[in-house]
Amino acid sequence: MSKTAKPVKPAKAPKAAPAAQPVAAPAVASDKAQKIKKVVLAYSGGLDTSIILKWLQDEYNCEVVTFTADIGQGEEIEPARAKALKMGIKPENIFIEDLREEFVRDFVFPMFRANALYEGEYLLGTSIARPLIAKRLIEIAKKTKGDAISHGATGKGNDQVRFELGAYALMPGVKVIAPWREWDLLSREKLLAYADKHGIPVDFKKRKGGAPYSMDANLLHISYEGGVLEDPNFEPEANMWRLTVSPEKAPNKPQIIELTYEKGDVVAIDGVKMTPAQVLTKLNELGGKHGIGRLDKVENRYVGMKSRGCYETPGGTILLSGHRAIESITLDREVLALKDDLMPRYARLVYNGYWFSPERELLQGLIDKSQETVNGTVKLKLYKGTIMCVGRASETDSLFDPTIATFDDDGGAYNQADAAGFIKLNALRLRIGANVKAKRAAAVKTAKAAAKPAAKPVAKPAAKPAAKPAAKPAAQPVAKKAVAKPAAKKAAAK
Repeated sequence: MSKTAKPVKPAKAPKAAPAAQPVAAPAVASDKAQKIKKVVLAYSGGLDTSIILKWLQDEYNCEVVTFTADIGQGEEIEPARAKALKMGIKPENIFIEDLREEFVRDFVFPMFRANALYEGEYLLGTSIARPLIAKRLIEIAKKTKGDAISHGATGKGNDQVRFELGAYALMPGVKVIAPWREWDLLSREKLLAYADKHGIPVDFKKRKGGAPYSMDANLLHISYEGGVLEDPNFEPEANMWRLTVSPEKAPNKPQIIELTYEKGDVVAIDGVKMTPAQVLTKLNELGGKHGIGRLDKVENRYVGMKSRGCYETPGGTILLSGHRAIESITLDREVLALKDDLMPRYARLVYNGYWFSPERELLQGLIDKSQETVNGTVKLKLYKGTIMCVGRASETDSLFDPTIATFDDDGGAYNQADAAGFIKLNALRLRIGANVKAKRAAAVKTAKAAAKPAAKPVAKPAAKPAAKPAAKPAAQPVAKKAVAKPAAKKAAAK
């Protein structure tokens, strides 16, 4: 018999640990401070970026470097230095740079070699400025050993995409701080209250609401959006436009200008050599004088919504017209057609922020190769909002052969009889297709006829009996006059 197992005494329950005291969550700022040590801010010196500057100091408790670029916005940028100093930024952490020449030479001109138009109209004035700013933000971050960049673009627009795609392409590990996607200062009242609390100056116009729309300017254009322009059926006031006169008020006398091209870029106006930034500045002046370059457009943002914007691009509109004119005599037909096929794709890449993408760089190489022969001069007539090409010439690269193109006797340069064979060969596929189509139609017709059941003989209706003549009414007996019989007459005579 087995021994009975002794009952095992239950283990004593461990003493309950004292209830954990709730640990105070670390302040957001201290948590962020562990991640971000130095941030480079795209700083305009205006109200919004001044608030962002202070907000970064408060929320991230990090060192801030400011970068202010002159890309031809037409405003004095040096005051941004004084504002940054006042807000505690070290002098060595304030970068103010004139980027106008680089902007036109390395960004605007390459884009115009492609004849880029977004959705057939927009000359990409804002889009093309963002990769340059992103490039300098990253260069300054590397120089100052910063680990983050920051910008003032909202979470609804395209600029956040353009800044950040450019930054990640150039510095994959960079951190990006986009305050509009993080903070709760989402109304003017909250922004003004924050500014007042921290002693950030607010001018009278901003406090009263400012302009009825927002503006963004650079050497290529001015854009207007938001506010009253959010109604796509609202016609903006005449005084909104800054760079151009209205076509109605433009000079009554046209002006002819001559552009000189070298490898697809304008290098002189009316024979006067100029730098890229000088070229665009002069063309803005000329185009603005004649009311050229206004656009009111509803476009499709990359984030998915439609947006209404108004644009002034006087110099760029002239550049596009002139470039297409010089290409018309210096580029092979199929090369020009290929460029036109690729242009919408190129324009979308610029608009959507893929300037530093491998596909845009590949396209640019192809486009720049095509421009080696785009040399010569173009004459343009500017008149009341319109541009007309009135002349184009290239001494070295023109493909226009007058001996062949003439309608007069060409001395045998072109055999017109050759056109018959050329046309027949090009029509061969059309003729074959037409013959096949005719055979197919005939076969269908035959099949339909065969599918029809044999027609049944139509039964003739039974012959109706001949109509009986209507019965004539019985003739009434006519009363005969009594006629004396001869015998009776004789008897009476007796």
